[in-house]
Formats: sequence, structure tokens, C-alpha cells
Amino acid sequence: MTIAPDDAHQGASHLYRAMRDFVQRMDDTLPGKFEITKEGIVHDMMSPGGAHEVTAAHVSRRLEKVMPDELLAHNGTPDVEDEPEGVMRHPDVMVIAWADLTVEGSIDPRRVVAAIEVVSRSNPGNDWVGKLRDYPLMGVPVYAIFDPRTGTGAVFTDIHPTPEGPRYATRKDFVYGEDVTIGEWTISTGGLPRYRDDGGEKATS
Repeated sequence: MTIAPDDAHQGASHLYRAMRDFVQRMDDTLPGKFEITKEGIVHDMMSPGGAHEVTAAHVSRRLEKVMPDELLAHNGTPDVEDEPEGVMRHPDVMVIAWADLTVEGSIDPRRVVAAIEVVSRSNPGNDWVGKLRDYPLMGVPVYAIFDPRTGTGAVFTDIHPTPEGPRYATRKDFVYGEDVTIGEWTISTGGLPRYRDDGGEKATS
């Protein structure tokens, strides 16, 4: 059977909406975070609290201390969604203007100043691979990763075209304890907690 381009687009759009409806239902009933990528639905089984949530809270608070008042380092809902691309993500922290947050439904990713993710134990590839692909595709100009497994991270900037699609051209790595610049703002990474092999957490100096 031959599918015309318009029919193919409508079919893809219908599938995406079905996945989005499923994700919205599951968010209220199951633990973890559900997101939609080009490959389908991703379920990240984050542990409640602990190093993951503490890191997101520290990064949010430290950014808000140095950013102008019209910006927020937000670590709540809603999702960031690009329906034409068929992608819906939920950053652990997003830098966004207060005015752009006051919308019904999902956030336009092109309104996001920076997306920040804290790598989970259960699915590190979601942050280091999947979101590294999806955020430049969605037009998010800055993507920062904090990895409590290793006490390291990276900041990605400068979206440019490649044969595989838009990608970040610049990567700046950091080690916990160093200062890191996200967008126009520099914060400390000192004292951020680490995952331990026994399932606990430890703090860096």
C-alpha cells in the first residue's frame, strides 16, 4: 500500500497524540518520568528524593541567585513539547522567562533558555544520548547535564546542522567542585551529592 505524504503526516500526528494521551494518564498513576522521543515512549524510573532531586534543587536555587528577576530556573511542570517533531521532554530544570511560563498546556521549546538534566541511575542514556539528540532538534540553545554517578557533567551549545539533524557543536565538560557556566550565568558545583554503589548518596566538597 502506498501512503501519500499528507496521509503519512496525519498518521504520525495521530500516533503522537495517542502516545501523549498515554503519557499524561501514566504520569498520574506510575512513579518515574514518561517522555516521548522519535523512537517512542521513554520511562525513566527516578528514585523519589535523594541525589537526583537534591541536585536539581541546588542547581535551580544557585541559578536563580545570579539570574535577572524576569527569569526562572523552573523544576516543575509542564512539559516541553514540539508536536511537529513528535517529541515531548520534561527537563529536570529549565531556564525560562516568567512570561513564557504562563501558558496553557506544554511549553514551546524555543522559549526555553536552557534545559538542565540530572542523570538518573536507571536510564543514563536518556540524558547522554536521547536528550542530547532531541534538545537541539527542538531548538533549545543550551543543554547542561549533571551526572551524580561520576561527579561530572557537560554543557552543550551552538546548534548547527548535520546530516543526522541539528546537533550541538560545542561541549564543555566539568568536574563537581568546579564552577560551570550555563548560558550567561556561572554557578558553583561544590557540595552536590553523588550516587554510591550501595544505593546511597555522598556529597562532594
